[in-house]
Amino acid sequence: MKRSSLFFTKSILFLAIFLISASSKAQEVKWLSWAEAAKLSATEKNPKKVFIDVYTDWCGWCKKMDKDTFQNPEVATYMAENYYMVKLDGEGKEPIEYKGKTYKFVPSGRKGYHEFAATLMQGRLSYPTTIFLDEELNMLSPVPGYQKPKPFLNIARYFGDNIYKEKDWKVYEGDTGK
Repeated sequence: MKRSSLFFTKSILFLAIFLISASSKAQEVKWLSWAEAAKLSATEKNPKKVFIDVYTDWCGWCKKMDKDTFQNPEVATYMAENYYMVKLDGEGKEPIEYKGKTYKFVPSGRKGYHEFAATLMQGRLSYPTTIFLDEELNMLSPVPGYQKPKPFLNIARYFGDNIYKEKDWKVYEGDTGK
């Protein structure tokens, strides 16, 4: 009897440790392609805004933002509820359709760049850059650089909750205590 009791206690302890570690792990983010997000925006009855993470494979800050910011449970939950989330390789080779125009890869220097990424980043090829679009795929704002979870969430809420329609960013930023 004593042995089964010890086994039961160890099993419960193991299960508790497993559940605690599983709940503290990074949140899995469901990334879409541009084509998938554009299709959802066009076909959904109540489309979401679109968030685009422009990255490159060689960008260390892009990888850090993936790990620290986008997988943060609070950030991931908010973004999933309010945005179609798109990963866009700033050096991707596939053509992309946007507002009746086809954007392509442009060979330049050692690697080159994608015209769509350059357009979204307003010609400033800086990685990472996050892009916020409204429900009709109109530009709200590019946000260059690495963002920690809390400041990123403030920016995402500014656009996602339509605060930008009523309040200037500087006023909102002051309200959020950044």
